[in-house]
Amino acid sequence: MDVLVVPADRPKGWYLSLMAPNAKGPEFAWLDPSRLYCNSQALADCVKDLLSPFHSDTIDLVAGIDAMGFILGASVATTLGKGFLAFRKAGHLCVATQSQNYSDYTGREKTMEVRLDVLKPGVRVLLVDQWIETGGTMKAAIQLVERLGATVIGVAAVAIENTEGGKWIKENYKFSHCIPEELQSQIDGKHLDSFKSFPK
Repeated sequence: MDVLVVPADRPKGWYLSLMAPNAKGPEFAWLDPSRLYCNSQALADCVKDLLSPFHSDTIDLVAGIDAMGFILGASVATTLGKGFLAFRKAGHLCVATQSQNYSDYTGREKTMEVRLDVLKPGVRVLLVDQWIETGGTMKAAIQLVERLGATVIGVAAVAIENTEGGKWIKENYKFSHCIPEELQSQIDGKHLDSFKSFPK
């Protein structure tokens, strides 16, 4: 990992410049947020920023979405001292499941599954994913939590784009993300000024 200068005050989102631009073409997401997880201070501060709005909320369980939501969700769960529930793509769980169809950010139709023996009425869940672009994946997870009678306390992601689906989440659920207001337009435009520092 290249040398990173960590600012003394560590403001919200200082670590976002670690995210790498897409170098592989249009079939991939437009950037790689997971690069920031490689720096322990960046990951810790990302988790702290995501949890900031939820300090007064009772959270019983953290749930992460297959696959990159597992990394961030497990880090959040560990920080809170709570259990972690995995929402999987169809066909990966060998126990009884509830499923939900959805369209992901690429427009592909997929199915998400969750085990039946954890989400119950009264369980308060924080849903975590790496990134919310169209909102389809997160909406499917919300539907599964609520269908099984549990309560979505909030939604957390590195970024929530201001798409129709992203706005729906922001309007209907408590949310957190790591994007300072001054960077939201860059996120929505799918290009960060910090990409200029990456070699071509």
